[in-house]
Amino acid sequence: MKKIVLIIIVVVIGVGGIAAWQLSKSKKTPITTNNTSTQVLPVSSNPIQNTSQQPGLVITAADAENNVDPTTKQAISDRLQISLQNTSTQTMSNLEVYYQMKDAKTGQTEAYHQVLTGLQIAPNETKTVYFDNQSGEGHYPENKYSLYRSSQNEVDFTIQVSASGFKPAEATAKKSAGTGETAG
Repeated sequence: MKKIVLIIIVVVIGVGGIAAWQLSKSKKTPITTNNTSTQVLPVSSNPIQNTSQQPGLVITAADAENNVDPTTKQAISDRLQISLQNTSTQTMSNLEVYYQMKDAKTGQTEAYHQVLTGLQIAPNETKTVYFDNQSGEGHYPENKYSLYRSSQNEVDFTIQVSASGFKPAEATAKKSAGTGETAG
């Protein structure tokens, strides 16, 4: 009987240790690279600290469904897709994005922050960024288990993009009710 109690205690301690380890892993900061092998984790608040009022950064489009490639004009799989325009005379760098999703039916929210590593936007240039776990220029990772991918309800996005020295740009996007949003 003592052996059984001892085994149960060891198992409980072991499971507790594994649970604590997993919990500590979940508190890691979100990714800040264009490496699709890195896990994307939600954040509890918007870390963007840009207070500039200098105009120049514009979000010309933000989509979360029925996406279209801006170059080929062909339909592409659903993803968060943001087109950014630089209307200033200076090249923009040090871009970062914060977006929050809200389930329109349940009220559940989830937010993400990413530094858009490698992205620069020349004067009068428009670039599109995609959160789709694909590699290449303009593609950044996403959490494939996010509210966007898992909710069958309408999901509303609020988006803020920041570039050093420029007023942050804001936009919204929407995923309609249903589960047609599949990762590309």
